[in-house]
Formats: sequence, structure tokens, C-alpha cells
Amino acid sequence: MSIQTVRTLKLTRDQEQKLFDTWHEFEAKTPPYARFCLRCENCIITCYESGKTVFQGKDADVYASPFLNDAAEDKSAAGGNDAKFPQAGSDEVGTGDYFGPVCVCAAIVNRQDMTLLNELGIRDSKQLSDALIRKAAPALMKQLTYSLLIVDNERYNRVHETTNMNAIKAKLHNQAYINLSKKAQLPSFRIIDQFAPEGLYYHYLKNEPVIMRGIYFETKAEDHYPSVAAASVIARYAFLKCMDQMEEIWSMSFHKGGGAKADETGKQFVAKHGAESLGKVAKLHFKNTERILGK
Repeated sequence: MSIQTVRTLKLTRDQEQKLFDTWHEFEAKTPPYARFCLRCENCIITCYESGKTVFQGKDADVYASPFLNDAAEDKSAAGGNDAKFPQAGSDEVGTGDYFGPVCVCAAIVNRQDMTLLNELGIRDSKQLSDALIRKAAPALMKQLTYSLLIVDNERYNRVHETTNMNAIKAKLHNQAYINLSKKAQLPSFRIIDQFAPEGLYYHYLKNEPVIMRGIYFETKAEDHYPSVAAASVIARYAFLKCMDQMEEIWSMSFHKGGGAKADETGKQFVAKHGAESLGKVAKLHFKNTERILGK
């Protein structure tokens, strides 16, 4: 009989949102007095209105681990004096967007690159306007060595039939580092903006022919490491370019993100192009699909 562990944490609203964004595809029926409930592999996570979040199951400590030290003193800001160079970092974009692809980028940043990054004001792409990303990313792509992977919606939906989102992300990050290693010698310091516990990340990769190891995992890594911030900006730029192409092909605008506005866009798309085409532009496993199609 497996041992059931219970871990209760007091998380900030930002941490709660990070938790939900990471595992939202496992969203389950919300119990009374709770904000959300996630039935993940070997763990049930319940976030209560009181501010307490309960992790319960065999791997409770694994899922809780990214948040155990978040209250500790903040590490060096991106490009700070304590940042390690050279460094390679990776990040993904599009996993929280109903429409559009999933883009993963891994990039190498050397100390001498920091002049450009500081001039461009590079930080996490979620904190930058799309206009700034469109301006900054080409300069980064010209100077930095990077690897970029783009999974369009049709391919994503096929893969997701047998593979959950976080497993897909793990395989993409792994492949991005493999591709990057073919372009340049990888620095010994490699960082991933943590979206899953380290043990679970490597579990997802157990059947991969090549597994890139020696990676450091940290939540909010884009705030601390310029390589992750740069990768985030390049990935977001690729996402925006793909959305531009989608809008040209389908002659309509697509909402970036999720929620009710994505539902509205989806209903407009279905009315114009038919339900059978939705999988060409959207991630069908999102709950938006049920609301759009009225199922």
C-alpha cells in the first residue's frame, strides 16, 4: 500500500496562479470553499479561499517542492553581479493560450551579451508588450545562439491524444537543448523555468533516445537568469508571428490567452469556418472547446 503524504502550504496569489497555470489541464470539480482543485498524477492539489493549498498523495512533496523556498530571499536579478556566465536557459510560450502554437526556445547568453540585453530591457516576455517583443527579438536572434521549436495546433492536438501538456513541454525543452548543443558547446550552467518537479520532468523523458541532463530547475527563472528571459522573448516572438500568419490565413483576429474572450473568438471562428476546422487553430483539450461547441 502506497504512503499518502499531505503537505499544506500558504501560497501567495501569484504562486497560486503559477500552480494553476502549470497543471490546469488536470482541473477537477472544485470542492466548497476552494478556488480550484487539480487531480494530477499521484497527487490531488486543492487551493482554498483561505489561502491554504493542500497537496495530498504519494507525490505531494514533489508537487509542492517548487514552492517551498519561494519565500526565501530573492536570487540575483537577471544580469546581476551574481549571474553565472556563460549560461543556457529555456522557456515556453503558448501553453496557456487556447489559440496558437506552443513555442519553446533555448538560448545561450555570455557576459558580453548583457550590454545588448540591458539596452533592450530584456526580461520575462509576460512583462513586455508585444510591440517591444517584436522590436527586441530580431536583435536577440541575430546575436545569440538559440534553438526554437514550434508545434502547430494540428500536431499538438494529435500528440496530446496520448501525451499530457507537461510531458509535451518536457520533451520540447529536452529537444531544444539537444538542438542547441549541435550549434554550440553548451555551458555547464543550464536553467529551465520550472513547470514540473525535476523528478517528474525526467520521468516524462524516460523513453527519449537522448536525455539532456545537468539542468537546474527554478520557478520564475525568467526573473533571475538572462538566458531564460531571452529565450522567453524569442519564443513569444515566434508565437506572435504564427498568430499573424493564422490571422492572415483565416481572415480574422484571434484572442491571445484563454477565458471568455477566447470563447467569443472560438464561436466566431466556428460560425465562419466550421467546427471541423477548430483543431487547426486551437488546443482542443482546453475547456473552451466545450463552451464553444456547447457540449
